Amino acid sequence: MAKSPAAELFSTLKSYAQKLSDGERTPSEIASALNDWAHESAESVRGKIHEEVETAVLKMGFVKREEFDALAREVASLKKPKKSTAKKTAAKKIVRKSAPKKKAVKR
Repeated sequence: MAKSPAAELFSTLKSYAQKLSDGERTPSEIASALNDWAHESAESVRGKIHEEVETAVLKMGFVKREEFDALAREVASLKKPKKSTAKKTAAKKIVRKSAPKKKAVKR
């Protein structure tokens, strides 16, 4: 069974205090070790929070901004060829309609 964060902190502090009182470590070494431990713990907590948020967001049916932006770019790129084809077709129709037909002159 995993220790609670409070129990882990207490155990770590107790261990460092014992090493300090036994003369195994200097106060600066203990401070440095505690600082490293705090940074590692913070990273671990951030990672767990990130995972929980991701899970909750996916359950609610939301997507990440990056995924939405990528999909929007893909849709925009698919629309571009259709627009240029439509313009060419419209231009051809205009040319055909505007060209006057010559009538045969009766004599």
